[in-house]
Amino acid sequence: MNTTTTTKIAIVGAGLGGLACARVLQLHGHAVTVFEQEASADARPQGGTLDMHGDTGQVALRTAGLYETWRALARPEGQQMRAVDPHTTDVLMDAVPAEDDESKPEIDRGQLRGLLLDSLSPGTVQWDRATDDVTPLPDGTARLRFTDGTTEDFDLVVGADGAWSRVRRALTGVRPEYSGVAFVEFGLDDADRRHAALAALTGQGTMVAKIDGNAIFAQRNSNGHIRGYAVFHAPEDWHAGLDFADTGAVRETLLERYAGWHPELLGFLRDNDGAFTHRPLYVLPVPHAWTSTPGVTLLGDAAHLMPPLGVGANLAMLDGTELATALATSPTVGEGVRIYEARMLPRSIETAAACQQGLIDLLSDDPWEQAA
Repeated sequence: MNTTTTTKIAIVGAGLGGLACARVLQLHGHAVTVFEQEASADARPQGGTLDMHGDTGQVALRTAGLYETWRALARPEGQQMRAVDPHTTDVLMDAVPAEDDESKPEIDRGQLRGLLLDSLSPGTVQWDRATDDVTPLPDGTARLRFTDGTTEDFDLVVGADGAWSRVRRALTGVRPEYSGVAFVEFGLDDADRRHAALAALTGQGTMVAKIDGNAIFAQRNSNGHIRGYAVFHAPEDWHAGLDFADTGAVRETLLERYAGWHPELLGFLRDNDGAFTHRPLYVLPVPHAWTSTPGVTLLGDAAHLMPPLGVGANLAMLDGTELATALATSPTVGEGVRIYEARMLPRSIETAAACQQGLIDLLSDDPWEQAA
């Protein structure tokens, strides 16, 4: 980019992709501000565990100069994948990583986000700064409007604001669609002796049981925590009349849905800790693309929201680091954005199509020996 004048870049959203983009821009000596609507870094839990792939997420971490810091936190043993029979708990497949396998080590999302936040210059993230919309301007810049009514102009506004991106409206106006699949999240502490059998069943990585369009996933996180999901086909309003604050009612509903499953597997639903969280699965249509527009671009879920099959965070971070690199090595902001989009859009369209099929396979009754 031309550094004879100060280039103003705004990133909307302090998720993994936006923070990775900010980190690489700062490594190249460029100023950037990240606007986040949440009040602070710990305003809410950051979700479960993520596998960082060698050809995407780990590439981004190396570009950001954070690979070794990440590696110290990562859990290679978390790559274990186990499938069990829902009626007997017999192990149908148990893929244990080799001792030197670091193709997809796991790390908690909160740990990874903290690593990225700590790598940024103080004050980079402006918390409690919710945005309303962005308007491309005739001179190739863009005007960012905040929910408090104030505005500020930037040479580039990067929409890293997730599934329900407000920045996306300036480029496509496309909204996510319900996929027909619902996730209900729960958690448990494997240090609790009551959960010893569930912890053993989970293993060191991910355990899944599935049949007839219903599945239970359990994933080992750090610090003795296991995060699980009941996953099933359902209409968007399947929970009408069900209060998710009423843990007993949610538990009863899920146990009824999974009736006939092995009692040990039902323990994930019956004996978990705390509340259930409803996470209906929304996706952007495939393909989702736009005509390159001066002053605005997208990355991560804002650009290519797809089923959560282990690629979303990886792609978001790769998007962010590739965009930052293109901006830092191009003569103009506009050229950097065009280079980035020409690479990112075909990749995201291909991956999203594969994830659509993956979601179908996820809840199919195909034998695990073939589906794994």
